[in-house]
Amino acid sequence: MRILAIADEESAYLWDHFEKSKLENIDLIISCGDLEPTYLSFLATFTSAPVVYVHGNHDTKYDKIPPEGCTCIDDKIFVYKGIRILGLGGSMRYKPGAYQYTERDMRKRIGKLWFKLLRHRGFDILVTHAPAYQLNDGRDLPHQGFKAFVALIEKYRPKFFLHGHVHMSYGRNHKRYDKYQDTHVINAFERCVFDFEDDCLKEHIR
Repeated sequence: MRILAIADEESAYLWDHFEKSKLENIDLIISCGDLEPTYLSFLATFTSAPVVYVHGNHDTKYDKIPPEGCTCIDDKIFVYKGIRILGLGGSMRYKPGAYQYTERDMRKRIGKLWFKLLRHRGFDILVTHAPAYQLNDGRDLPHQGFKAFVALIEKYRPKFFLHGHVHMSYGRNHKRYDKYQDTHVINAFERCVFDFEDDCLKEHIR
């Protein structure tokens, strides 16, 4: 399965210079947040692939203008072609506002998913907006990752962990790809494509 992961910044390659052929081989589109709802709606219009998303900390406009033709997977396990995808949007709380959480808040959110996790016997892809703690995150509070995500990865060992929030353009040497234990970690900033079945992943992300 070929997956297009996107986050944080709309891709001119896909939006301003769009050609339908660019999405022909994509089986699933996953947004890790902080993208214009009209951008997600645009992509959904030109592909038969499902478009799923979690909220970023700047996605309050989704409440009034939800992305049409797309599926929110926040606090859910979305199953597509047998692949189990867990969504947990939002960032570390650094000021009053929606889609921001303390570490304790995030642990509570995960705790409420216990039955879904039990019923689905875990998950294959973890989709978040914020990174995991000390795994390609920032040291400032707004970009600090969640320790709760590290615990999830260690317990359920998903094949992939997709996140956004830390822009690769920040100049902090944030990486596109990393690996933690058995889990491939991908920063979805702007766009990247990967194959779920690829065991030599790092060489094939684009």
